[in-house]
Amino acid sequence: MKIGITCYPTYGGSGIVATELGMELAARGYEVHFISYANPIRLNTESPLIHYHEVEVSTYPLFQYPPYCLALASRMAEVAETACLDLLHVHYAIPHAISALLAKQILATQGTRCRRVPFVTTLHGTDITLVGADRSYLPITRFSIDQSDGVTAVSEYLRERTVSVFKVQREIRVIKNFVNCDRYQHNADPEARALHARPEEKLLVHLSNFRPVKRVLNVVRIFAKVRRELPAKLLMIGDGPDRGPAEHLAIELGVANDVIFLGKQSRIPELLAIADLMLLPSELEAFGLAALEAMACGVPTVATSAGGIPELITDGVDGLLAPVGDVDAMAAHALSLLTDASRYSKFSAASRRTAETRFCTTLIIPQYEEYYRQVLDQA
Repeated sequence: MKIGITCYPTYGGSGIVATELGMELAARGYEVHFISYANPIRLNTESPLIHYHEVEVSTYPLFQYPPYCLALASRMAEVAETACLDLLHVHYAIPHAISALLAKQILATQGTRCRRVPFVTTLHGTDITLVGADRSYLPITRFSIDQSDGVTAVSEYLRERTVSVFKVQREIRVIKNFVNCDRYQHNADPEARALHARPEEKLLVHLSNFRPVKRVLNVVRIFAKVRRELPAKLLMIGDGPDRGPAEHLAIELGVANDVIFLGKQSRIPELLAIADLMLLPSELEAFGLAALEAMACGVPTVATSAGGIPELITDGVDGLLAPVGDVDAMAAHALSLLTDASRYSKFSAASRRTAETRFCTTLIIPQYEEYYRQVLDQA
């Protein structure tokens, strides 16, 4: 099977999932073509089965805003024809699903052997909860969902939210996010850990795109409360609009020397493996991929009980949940794990077990393969 994948190549969950999916499919013998305006941040193009096609957007004085959607549609159609793709898989509804629909219609008018190219749209979260729910985008988002040959969502929460907001009647298949359990393991390198924390210090971590929905300032506030009770360091992995405010808050709270802003990183498994605890106090998460990657490394998560997080984390078993904005509760949860070695050990083992038994690539990727076949059979 030859599959075209389009995603936002930036430091966000949808792009990461799309990239990891493409690499997993290539490892199983599929030919994968990434079509985007930049190389996805985690994409390893060493495999001969992985190809990258850049979308170039021309700028003209007439265009106040470059028409990326149209340039993307044209590039999708070109790649689909030249590579004879079987299927397009777009991640994040706006504008990728609309571009895929246009590309499909372009191909249908051409007298080539690759005229029938259905497309699957995967909904990831903010394309539904924020962008799509905006009145100016709601009709086009609904239309893109209805016109897709297949639609998946990364959690039951997101599927239900999509049906509620957009009143769609079609089937939406829930295929949860996944993690490669061979790459993400609890095999901390003492020398790597020593670069960031002394042996007596606990090492907390946060991983995100630092957008307001992630509540990065609350990460710093939680850590400051933990730091008052025990020696600790905080690794902040990622970048985005709230990085500056978070850095200033760390100074105000007197923990700037203990908060390490690493920026965007490609060596995520190695960094998570040396951590003791993940902090994820988000306003909303459709799934919580950062938590899953930490859990696969045996790192429990303290998170908010919002959106799809309870579908991933079982409160009191492999992580601890608190209401959105309850910094005191999350700090208390963190301390309850970090100061009780026996309890921590149980949560760590349970975190790894959850990843292995419910979310490993060996369990989830076959669901995508089966769904692709179903969509192709119905096309």
